Amino acid sequence: MAATPRMVALGAICTTAIFQVDQIEAPPAKVMARNRCTVVDGMAISAACAFQKLGGQARVWARTGQDAEADAMRFALTQEGVDASGLHTVAGARSSHAAVIVDAQGQRLVVPFHDPQVDTSPHWLPLHQLAQTDLLHCDVRWPEGALAALHAAKALGILTMVDGDVAPQEVLQRLMPLADYCVFSDAGLRVYTGIADVQTALLQVAALGQNRHVGASCGADGYFWVQDGRIAHAPAPQVQVVDTLAAGDVFHGALALAILEGHGMAVAARFACMAASLKCTQFGGRLGCPSRAEVTQALQRER
Repeated sequence: MAATPRMVALGAICTTAIFQVDQIEAPPAKVMARNRCTVVDGMAISAACAFQKLGGQARVWARTGQDAEADAMRFALTQEGVDASGLHTVAGARSSHAAVIVDAQGQRLVVPFHDPQVDTSPHWLPLHQLAQTDLLHCDVRWPEGALAALHAAKALGILTMVDGDVAPQEVLQRLMPLADYCVFSDAGLRVYTGIADVQTALLQVAALGQNRHVGASCGADGYFWVQDGRIAHAPAPQVQVVDTLAAGDVFHGALALAILEGHGMAVAARFACMAASLKCTQFGGRLGCPSRAEVTQALQRER
């Protein structure tokens, strides 16, 4: 493994306008925002940016439209040190956009737009580049690309992680068995298994023996995973929540980095929970991801 851990992140990319309001009113309504920002994000993209900011080297693979927005996306990611050479322009397509409203409790309303005419073919993916990475991370928003990359990574013996967030059950059933690190959201785990209780659902997935690791990120309740046939848990630190947008993505990026650095799951999960919790104290989606020094200092204060 290289001295600096390397990750390829594959998924959807979009430009997101985030507005902060006191309360999300029921329609019809007009609410004045007290803060706003624009960020290039997406689940895997935000995980990659967190991985990069916390000390790794990230590369992203995603599809953009044939428009000026795509150029702005490349520029923004490159400015943050992320390798954006794997952004593929789809002729005639429009880049994805989202609007997010965040209330005073940090909860949000997300309205994404993805061009329904965009080509889903993964033929352009530079799969040979996986030989120069340590881990492939995929979200569930581009199943065709994820399947191609996961199979290629398996053939090369490259570690894989899939963000099992809410998606059609059929998509989850195709992708999750291919993950070495099967990391759900609590809601995604419920879709996958049909079981409401997180611990029961995790034990059922782990019993299938398809994954090296099975866990679920549960927001303020922390991270649960199966270890030696039993449930293990890393609590989430209590923080003053300002914005929960991208907290789960920051968790994934931090968890992947800690795993590649050789930490055991208990330490890696604690590190990821702290990074995600600190992100929640800042407005701006993934832009609120803390630095490595901030996470380290917060963990030291907890001891």
